[in-house]
Amino acid sequence: MLTQSTALMWLLLFSGGFAVASVLYTRRKRGSLEDYIVARNSQGAFGTILTLMASTLGAWILFSPAQAATWGGLAAVIGYALGSMSPRLVMIPLGRRMRELIPHGHTLTEFLMARYGRPMYGLALFIMLFYLFIALSAEVTAIAKLVTMLAPVPLWATAAIVMGTTLLYTTYGGLRSSIFTDQVQMMVIVPLLVILCVVGWQAAGGALPTIEALQARAPQLLDLTDPVGVKAGLTFFVAILLTGIFHQGNWQRIYAAKDARSMRNGFLLGGILAAPFIFLMGLFGLAFVGLAPQGDSSIALFSVIMPHAPAWFVIALIPLGLSLVMSTADTAISAVSSIVAVDMRRLMPNANGMDMKRLARWAVLLLAIPVMIVASQGYSVLYLFLLADLLCSAAAFPVFYGLFSRKHDGVTATTATVAGLAAGLFFFPAPGDKPTFLLESFLLAAFVPVLVTVLMRLTRRGIREFDFSTLSAAVRRLDKDAV
Repeated sequence: MLTQSTALMWLLLFSGGFAVASVLYTRRKRGSLEDYIVARNSQGAFGTILTLMASTLGAWILFSPAQAATWGGLAAVIGYALGSMSPRLVMIPLGRRMRELIPHGHTLTEFLMARYGRPMYGLALFIMLFYLFIALSAEVTAIAKLVTMLAPVPLWATAAIVMGTTLLYTTYGGLRSSIFTDQVQMMVIVPLLVILCVVGWQAAGGALPTIEALQARAPQLLDLTDPVGVKAGLTFFVAILLTGIFHQGNWQRIYAAKDARSMRNGFLLGGILAAPFIFLMGLFGLAFVGLAPQGDSSIALFSVIMPHAPAWFVIALIPLGLSLVMSTADTAISAVSSIVAVDMRRLMPNANGMDMKRLARWAVLLLAIPVMIVASQGYSVLYLFLLADLLCSAAAFPVFYGLFSRKHDGVTATTATVAGLAAGLFFFPAPGDKPTFLLESFLLAAFVPVLVTVLMRLTRRGIREFDFSTLSAAVRRLDKDAV
């Protein structure tokens, strides 16, 4: 354990270092609102790989995969890892299609408005913003809890430091700043995760003692055909896949890639390379059950490691946690900024780029207030996360089918989404209830819209075919005036 003053010193040192480096990097690169929002065609495949890996590997990987393994076993861990990889792979054809139809695009919401009209746009916009808020709150809560395990630092203090430094560089430099810090943070994340695995391996005594203990205490956790584990793995896969394709941070990086090839390679390898880390973190949950089955499963990884961790490794957990959190938090903050700047432009057509930047900055500063309040309470946001996943699951097919079908319209998309929400929420567990039918809830939310779309296509007459060429004309470049 560290003293409070020592932990605060390291927190300020590492988080401030990331912020200062990012501000210095972007000081000479700030330009138009266009560049602030998407940094269009600026990243090669390697840069895209790094920023996507950093955006994927949040602080949640230190908690959630291991906790899932304690009740879902190896099958749940595999589903978690594959689910985390899957949005990157699915976004390759979606991103290629979006770049073809809207070469000057910025946000998914632009496509929603131009393709479907206001009702579907409003519904999907709420879903996207709700998910970003929950994701940001969960990340800041995770780092606050991590630091509390290392030293007696109040949750609010950690939340304020992390949010303050992340907001500093992200609101200053926009997406370029987020991508730059992602690349720097990956140089911290990868070696420290490798060290964590080595320390954890030594703490568990290797694989054989863990396997023998599990076979004696909970053999079902090693069984890939165990119904509980298989169901958990499928639930994680479906939920993470259909949620990830709605994250505006991913759509920003679709346009930030230098070309279609860089985008494809970046998303492919960015997804594939992140999955093994999530899988390895999940294995600590199995070691926890084998070594200390009566402990708190929410901190399974740390229960295995901390009793045997040297002092230097305890300190190293702070930059690791900060890198994981800040890389995902700045992605969410930049995503919200882009949505505010682009969507408010329709309401303020005469505003210049500086006005829209200022508006976007104020919007994320206001968002930071409830995020820090939630994080300072240490609440579990798992239930809200699952609810956000359900909302995304219901909207996924209705939204993205319109990228390819000319006869898919706003009425059909909105009706199908609402039907999916109604079906999914019917089986969705109430707060505090066991998630007995969680997988069924997600599957209904995902597939009922498909059925409704088919039925409406067969029964509605006179649906006008959509002209995809109008999308490019409807979405124009933002102004190019410098700050």
